[in-house]
Amino acid sequence: MIAIINYGVGNLGAISNMCKRLGVAAEITADLKKIKKAGKIILPGVGAFDSAMERFNQSPGLRITIEKKVFTEKTPVLGVCLGMQMMARKSEEGQHPGLGWIDAEVFRFPKELGLKIPHMGWNVALPAKPSVLLKKVDERPRYYFVHSFYVKLKNQADSLMRSKYGLEFDSGFEYHNIFGVQFHPEKSHRFGMQILKNFSELEC
Repeated sequence: MIAIINYGVGNLGAISNMCKRLGVAAEITADLKKIKKAGKIILPGVGAFDSAMERFNQSPGLRITIEKKVFTEKTPVLGVCLGMQMMARKSEEGQHPGLGWIDAEVFRFPKELGLKIPHMGWNVALPAKPSVLLKKVDERPRYYFVHSFYVKLKNQADSLMRSKYGLEFDSGFEYHNIFGVQFHPEKSHRFGMQILKNFSELEC
């Protein structure tokens, strides 16, 4: 079962519905007992960085339970949009530290680029390395983005996908059992469906 973490933010229903379409067992939950039994975890997120971190950290037992799953049990975890950014060490959007699960920082798209912010709509995310998460994905897959900040990885070996919006940025990463995607797979039609299908089939 995939645990879709409910900590008060995120597009939970859409992710759950996409899993149902795929025939994948998934449940929106904040129940620690259910999270402990989950075979995989999805960490969604929308909104502001500090607010999301506060809600996550203030949910009793949630962080310690998930970090035990991720780092001790090596349970696959997928961060989506803000959920991906929360996995970094820090963000220009807020004052609170991130989870620090990946060596990365989050930056605001520079105003000097003269682009419309947020970056919203369909964009290409090209593979940066081979991965089981990208199995059977088209050569030039397009995904749906909504974000004003982007992730910059310290180690480019962790980069899974790269996209361009005025500048190139890491639109996906993979570090051992920790995955993140900046786009919304649940809103990205067949491209996003394939990503979620591949994630559901990862061996624990």
